[in-house]
Amino acid sequence: MIMIQDGSVVTLAYKLKNPDGQLLDESPENEPLVYLHGGSQIVPGLENALKGLTPGAKKDVVVQPEDGYGELSPELRFEVKKEQFNSTGPVEVGMQFQAEHPSGQVLIFRVEAVKEDTIQVDGNHPLAGVPLHFSVEIIGVRDATAEEKAHGHAHGPDGHHHH
Repeated sequence: MIMIQDGSVVTLAYKLKNPDGQLLDESPENEPLVYLHGGSQIVPGLENALKGLTPGAKKDVVVQPEDGYGELSPELRFEVKKEQFNSTGPVEVGMQFQAEHPSGQVLIFRVEAVKEDTIQVDGNHPLAGVPLHFSVEIIGVRDATAEEKAHGHAHGPDGHHHH
């Protein structure tokens, strides 16, 4: 029986809950997640916990923030003057926009509050600082093809199509 290792294409069903038990995301058996193990396509804490599992295995995994979406970064929460926003319409709470960090990394910011002259934004991932509670079931494991390894991701059953 094949075990999950770097270079495996893994098919799994999962449920992701927060510490309060609220369902945040899921990929049920009829719409499983397929990923290339070792390709940094899922959070590191979950990827590490799945290594060595075989098809049919079920596992509950708690991923701490440092192995998930990171800790909250206070410096990614700040206010900007309204005139700095080159928005085409009204700016509303919950809107998202991209901005380039001085390091060149593109960050997604969410609008948290709109005040008279300023807008409060947060560039943290919505799940930063949150322990992630995964329940997973391994549906299938196979060796990745040379093409999949070269591309760094799993391809579907009909081969691969770049969009």
